[in-house]
Amino acid sequence: MRKIYLASDSRARKKLLNILGLKFKVLPSRLVKEKMSGKNYPRIVIANALLKAKDASRRVKGGLIIAADTIVVQDNKIFGKPKDLPDARRMLKTLTRKPQLLYTGIVVLDKDKNKTLVDFEKTKVYMDPLTDKEINNYFSRVSPLDKAGSFDIQGKGAFFIRRIEGCFYNVVGLPLRKLYLMLKECGVKIFLMSCVFVSLCLCVLGCTTEYNLVTKEEETYIYSTDKEVAMGQSIDKQIEKEYKPAEDLLMEDRVEKIGKKIAAVCDRKDIDYHFRVIDEEDVNAVSLPGGYVYIFKGLVEKAANDDELAGVISHEVGHIVARHSIKKLQGSQAYSIFRVLAGVAGSQGGQGAGEVGAAADAAYTELMLGYSREDELLADQLGARYARLAGYNPKGMITFLQKLDKYNKRKGPQPMSYYKTHPYVPDRIRVVKQELGQNMNFNDYINIEQKTHE
Repeated sequence: MRKIYLASDSRARKKLLNILGLKFKVLPSRLVKEKMSGKNYPRIVIANALLKAKDASRRVKGGLIIAADTIVVQDNKIFGKPKDLPDARRMLKTLTRKPQLLYTGIVVLDKDKNKTLVDFEKTKVYMDPLTDKEINNYFSRVSPLDKAGSFDIQGKGAFFIRRIEGCFYNVVGLPLRKLYLMLKECGVKIFLMSCVFVSLCLCVLGCTTEYNLVTKEEETYIYSTDKEVAMGQSIDKQIEKEYKPAEDLLMEDRVEKIGKKIAAVCDRKDIDYHFRVIDEEDVNAVSLPGGYVYIFKGLVEKAANDDELAGVISHEVGHIVARHSIKKLQGSQAYSIFRVLAGVAGSQGGQGAGEVGAAADAAYTELMLGYSREDELLADQLGARYARLAGYNPKGMITFLQKLDKYNKRKGPQPMSYYKTHPYVPDRIRVVKQELGQNMNFNDYINIEQKTHE
């Protein structure tokens, strides 16, 4: 097997190569100064990546070297890695004010065949403005010194990255599709190795096909219900590290009573449901695999009555019943879910507890970003149904959505808000009205979803 070297000590890039199933050695670049001037940004990142690849190639007799270089550009100014924390603070504060372009140059140097391939990727990044306090809080949890632009997207940085245009993995640190094509041209059989990697995971974790009552489809899962619950417990521990529980016993009791009534009438009875209140003023809610529902104190206070609160809770229960969280991780963060489940399996046997914590952190971040439009609409439909079956007025979902829509249009979406992680309000109101058999007006058709929910 040919030797492969990564000319970088970046943890993110090492993880991405692991996703491809590559066996490689790390050979960090010893370059002190890189090219950082000019306006031909693709040429800059390719030139830097070439310097790194050639530096690494001089230290090995043969093999294949992978090198990359990333810069962030805003208003024709180049941002690389920060020199220190003050520089990182200034850099991130500037970048969050308006969109920026992230360029990554990638080089695959085949020393055995005397062949060098070069390419680049460009992605546009949009962020939410951050206060000094928010930046300090972010840097207290994530080191910015090894990141171009002082931010990440696969970790806590995802909370303030509003959207991107282009390759997600380019922002992480390495454009995987471009790399795959370059390695393929060099004769490296990525697909075969990836299949082996995935197959080993499936052998360890197990694979089941089940009929989902709410989606009305046969669905394949790489986990059992027991493992899903264990995953939820692991991520729940991460929530406890991030947020304090509310100390208002009456508020907690109110949420739990409403939640248990909804759980009693929902379509999934094979798990226990847990309803908790987080001591934060944000108007938000989140559901986790295995039956965990968290309601932020700010949202509870925003709800005018139990009917509105029941609408939110039943919506989150709908996500759990449809298994949206586990399918989201399974589809978009396959590597993370493999680590979570493998860690859970290991911890049950007395090993791998550290893997659970690290993977739970990644999974927690992914889930806090919200679900797809289709998932949100189905959860609204189920939420209206469950609220009514539990004895609440499902119109509370509509009044709460309308209230939030007006509130956020006036104040603007906050970094963590139910409005931000649960978008498309007019479309959602339409779906709830359809479930309740109500008449609709012009506003209900502003953002019509193409696929209907039966």
